Formats: sequence, structure tokens, C-alpha cells
Amino acid sequence: MVTSTSSSVSAMVHLRAAGVSLLLDCREGALPVVTHWGRDLGPQSAELACNLARAAVPVVGPNVADVPVPVAILPEHHTGFVGRPGLSGSRAGVAWSPRFVVTSLVCDGSVVDGSVADGYVECGAAPVAITAEDAEAGLALELVVELLPTGLVRLRATLTNRLGRYQVDHLNLALPVPAEASELLDLAGRWGRERVPQRSPFTVGTHLRESRKGRTGADSAYVLHAGTPGFGFADGRVYALHTAWSGNHVHYAERIFTGERLLGGGELLLPGEVILDEGDTYTTPWLYAACGDGLDEVARRFHRHLRSRTRPVGPDRPVTLNVWEAVYFDHDLPRLLDLADRAAALGVERFVLDDGWFGSRRDDRSGLGDWVVSPDAWPDGLHPLVDRVRELGMEFGLWFEPEMVNPDSDVARAHPEWIMAARDEWPVESRFQQVLNLGIPAAYAHVRDQLRAILDEYDIGYLKWDHNRDLVEAGTRTDGGRPGVHAQTMAFYRLLDELRASYPHLEIESCSSGGARVDLGVLERTDRVWVSDCIDPHERQHMLRWTTQLIPPEYMGSHIASGRSHTTGRMHDLGFRAGTAVFGHLGIEWDLARASAEELAELGEWITFYTAYRRLLLAGDVVRMDGYDPHLAVHGVVAPDRSEAVIAVATLGSLDATPGPRVRFRGLTPDAAYRVRPLLVGGTPSGLQAPGWWGTPALPPHALESGHEPPRLDATTACGTVLTGMALAEAGFTPPLLHPDQVVLLHATRQDTIRPADATPPTRAATSATRS
Repeated sequence: MVTSTSSSVSAMVHLRAAGVSLLLDCREGALPVVTHWGRDLGPQSAELACNLARAAVPVVGPNVADVPVPVAILPEHHTGFVGRPGLSGSRAGVAWSPRFVVTSLVCDGSVVDGSVADGYVECGAAPVAITAEDAEAGLALELVVELLPTGLVRLRATLTNRLGRYQVDHLNLALPVPAEASELLDLAGRWGRERVPQRSPFTVGTHLRESRKGRTGADSAYVLHAGTPGFGFADGRVYALHTAWSGNHVHYAERIFTGERLLGGGELLLPGEVILDEGDTYTTPWLYAACGDGLDEVARRFHRHLRSRTRPVGPDRPVTLNVWEAVYFDHDLPRLLDLADRAAALGVERFVLDDGWFGSRRDDRSGLGDWVVSPDAWPDGLHPLVDRVRELGMEFGLWFEPEMVNPDSDVARAHPEWIMAARDEWPVESRFQQVLNLGIPAAYAHVRDQLRAILDEYDIGYLKWDHNRDLVEAGTRTDGGRPGVHAQTMAFYRLLDELRASYPHLEIESCSSGGARVDLGVLERTDRVWVSDCIDPHERQHMLRWTTQLIPPEYMGSHIASGRSHTTGRMHDLGFRAGTAVFGHLGIEWDLARASAEELAELGEWITFYTAYRRLLLAGDVVRMDGYDPHLAVHGVVAPDRSEAVIAVATLGSLDATPGPRVRFRGLTPDAAYRVRPLLVGGTPSGLQAPGWWGTPALPPHALESGHEPPRLDATTACGTVLTGMALAEAGFTPPLLHPDQVVLLHATRQDTIRPADATPPTRAATSATRS
């Protein structure tokens, strides 16, 4: 690694990986301008790269700056750019419009200065570090732009103050998108209904999504996309950006009247939150950007990035039972021991004790923040339960909410100054909670040491880390009430880093009122997210579909709950609950003592199915089909070697037309043949009328009317058919007819040869079978 120190750094830098090119114009000492971000341009030369940069320079229009206005990764006001500046700040009203000059340029393995031939560098996946300064303003800047092996681009900035105090109002970075990216898509939502997609035209002005909750938020933009009109999961050119930060943050799409279109983001700073003394620095969160043909290709780049992290989460995810919806705060040892026995008998591999084990916590109004095992609820400590869980061969997990306190708690009474507040009075309560200020060293040490004491005493392999309220008026009372969300977020990250270093075996789940802290910042330090507090499979079908836009299935907590949803009151068959949940990290949240023998037997079959198929379900490429009836959902996962796939066909309501459209499934090798057959686990879905290609013997309608038992459909009675990958993607197949809120799974396996019998056209007969 060699660094140039010339103030006349001038080069074109071309990064290429995974079908993506990123061409940076770093000439004449200016901050880097993205000349191209998109499909791989192939090998270039200095002349070709400069020609492309020249071809991209806009004509000077009427009543604008007299020279073309370059828009750098950090957009600068001094260039004549009249949109949102990348850096907003001042030194008491001075140095508010800096003019940075590049002083060094470092590209992985290359010397980028006057000695570089033709001023052109081309390489594969690599980081580029650009340092710049404005001596008059007393500011120095480092930009890091990296093309990752997955084709993701990530970028961040570090600002250094070299004079008197400087207040940073915001420091955001941005990437350009082409004019044909004229439609926006991001996510919204609320508690119990996270990640709801919304679309809008990319009009002149700023589409600004701010999260001021002190956490990612159930209503966060999540991933902000711009694409060609009508882009879907498979089609349309799509550009996407994600701010990897678990505190206050910004995503924005900006279109300038002169034609520029930008996607940008960064941390949202509260007034006076970051004030730099001489020598101090501020570093932005990473921004991640992906481009591809369709939303699935964009999502796959994010998935492959997470799967390549230093401490990856593998597909052999343990089946988990969480006791929350089974017992709530009723921590009765015999009942919990019985639940553990029942869970182990079904094949559960991890047992998690949720809220209510500590302090005075018998309901949600007391004890939060006192992380000491309750002698009232647990006179012998947690040892009897932990020991039994471990004897049964299961891992033991425990719930914490380290950043929060009840006012009715020992810690709040002893240290009211540790409560985050903007004034002497505490903020409005939410869920009977206030926020413990981890930015105060003593408060941080208190929480860390209490967590360590529990982890040192008990054999714990898993923490469910919750965060159940927004940060409102989150100031530091010991510092005059100055805003403290940035410091709180950094302290939260530091605490996770410390615990993972001390307990390397420990797995941590990010839970936050369900799915309100899901981002790539927290997933650098955790291994699972809780998608939502709503486990209703009808809602989860939508939430899992869109949560996978950023994270792969193995990171998503996906549980089977009781027949009646605790959050919506809906009743669902076990087959729909389980057939929805297996497309994530499978768990159970159900009082098994209340389940019938038949339900337990069926649940056991689903667990057996999951453990047999999880290396496919949790390591494959996610495929989501669109273009059908809004009440029909088709999705699945394809093995990386394209040898097999599991496909789900779900009905989420009454279809507009019956028996419904022929459905397709893409992602398999086009010229390979695949046997497609139903996977009927545990029972037959309600209202099932099987298509003839399943190859199932027909049952006359009068047989059902006369009370005959419908035939059990399984691998021996339903052999399916053989189709090529191209036929599946382009022509498709007739799905079964189902009642609303039902799902059928199909298994596609590659065939080496096709026997003549396989090519025989199926009969038109269909089987009618209804769950009795």
C-alpha cells in the first residue's frame, strides 16, 4: 500500500467486481465524482475512461452556473451545486462552505500520483481512500469508497477539525443514479406490521426519510431504491442504498431541476450533538449501495455480503423455543421444566427464557434495569431450569433489555441522573420505560458488569437483546441535557463488541419491539433479528418477503405460534403457520402443554422437515415472484449450485379468479430438467384441489360427500412431473386450489436423465381433499 502526498493528485480509478463497475473521476485535485456506477464496463484505458468522463459532462444551461457543476460523493456547495450539501456545519457561522482539495489517493495495491501511467488505475474489488483538506476552513476529510467482492459499494467519511470548535450539523454522502431510474421504492410500517413497501415517482425535490427514534425504527426506509418504472423482483434496472446505523439516520433521494438524481444518507445529528474540538474527528456510518436487474439481484448482493462476514451465521440454525407467548411473566419452574421436556421431545435445540426472571419484574411496570435473578421468582436461581435444559441437549438463551429501565426499579431510584432527559424532568414514558444513558461511563459499567455476572454464572449460549421504546428527548442530564443519541448508539455498539470478545461462543439476537432495529450496523455485531412481535403467519408472509430485501433468511427469527395469534386474534391452521415460518430461522412460541396430541405430532413433522432441509432453506438464493393476483404469493430458495429448490405457493385471501393463474419460478438452470413434486408435511392444506400434474389418483367428489377419509398425499402418492428450468421460469405450472391463508411447498430436484414415462402427459383428473 503506497500513498501519494502530492496536492495535484489526478487520476481515473476504475473498480470492477461481480458484474459491477465503479468509475471514479479523481482528477485535478477535486473530490471524487462517480462517472459510472452500474453494469461492468469491461476493461478500459486512460483514454477511454477520460472520454467517458468527458462525455458525461452536461451542457451549461441558461440561468445556472457558467461552468458544468460536478456532483462529488460528498456534494459541495462551492461548485455551484444547489441541492443538499454533503457537509453542513460551521465554526460559529464561519467555514460553513468548505472547499476541499485532494492531497492523497490510495487504491489497493496501486500508487496513485503523478507516477501512475496515464493517470488511470483499474483493479477488482478494492478500497479507495481519498484524503483532502481545506486549510482556510481548518478541516480535513477522508473518504473511503470500496467495491466489495459481492458487487456492493460501501462508502463513509471522516472529518477532522484542525482549528477552533466546529459543529457538525450533518455529514451525508451520495451516489448518482441515471435518469431512467424514475421510480422510488422504500419501506414503511409500524409495530406489528414492519416493512411495508411504498412506491412514488422520483420527482424534482427531495424524498427525505428521517428516523428520529434513536433506533432503526419499525417504519424505517430500510433500503431506498430508484429504478426504471415498474421494476419488480426480476425485472427493471434498480439502484439501492442502505444506511448501516442503529440510531437516528437519514435516507434521501434528490432530483435537481438541472437533471441530477442522487441517493444519499448518513446519521441524523441532533442540534449540537457533534461538536469537534481541535484534533477531534467524526466518522459517518457506512452507506451500502447495490445495483442490479430486479430487486432479487439487489437483495442477493446484500445477502452475500452478510454471508461473507468474519463471523458468518451458517445454515445449521438451531430450532428455537421462546417461552414468551407460552407463559409471559408467569415464571413457574414446574411449568417451564415441563415445557422444556416437551420441546426437547419434538427436536427443539435451543430454549429461551424471556422477560420476567429478574428483580421485581412480575409485569411490565417494574424491575427493568435490575439485572439480578429474582429471589422471589427463582429462589434457587436459574440453575434448576438451565441445568435441565442442558441435560436435555438444548442450548439455553436469556432475554435482556440493557438500555432501558422502569422508573420503578432499584437502578432508577439510585441513579436518576442516568436517565436520558433534556431537562430535569424525565421524558414522556413509553411502555412504562425510560432510557438508561450508556454514554455515562458509570451507567455503562453498571450494565456491563451485571450482564457479565449472569453470563459468568450460567451456561448461556444466546441472548435475546431487546429495546422496547423510542428515544424521546434523549439528552445527558449531567451535561446540561445535551443530545446523546449518537453517544448512546456508539456505547451500544461498544457493549456488544466487548461481550462478543469476552464470550466468543455467544449468539445475540437484535430485537426491538419486534423488528425496529434491523440494519447492517447492528448485524456487524449480532447474529439474528426478530422480524416482528406479530407472529400471525398472514402478516409474516408479507414481512418475511420484504425483510429479505436486506438480510438473508438465516438471520430472520421466524416462529410458529399458537393457533390463535396473540397480536391479531386470527386463527390459522398449523400447516400455514409452519409453512410460513420455515423460510427463516425456525422457532416456536407456543404453550405446548395446550397443544393436542395431533398438533404435537404435526409440529414434530415440521421440525423434522426443517432440520432435513435447513441447509437449503437458509443457504440458498432467495427468489420472489411477482405479477400475480395480490392474494397469491410465490417465493422460494434455490441451492447455490442450482441442484434443487423449495418453492412456496401461498394464498393470502380469496383469489380474483379461480382456479387461479399458472405460476412460474425462476432461478434454476435453464437447460436442466427438474422433477417438481409437492412436499406435504404434517397434513393436507385446507381446500386443496391438486392439479393433475401431481400424478395423484383421483377421488370422486361423492366420496367426500359420503364421509370417506380423503387420501393422504405424500411422496409415494404424488410423484409430480419433470420440467426444464426454462419451462418453469417462462411457462410455469398450474398451482393447487387452496382456501385462503394456506400454503403448499414444492421441491424441485435436478434430474440427470428423463425416463420416457416422465414425459407422458398427465391426466386431467384432480384430487379434492379437505382437512377434516
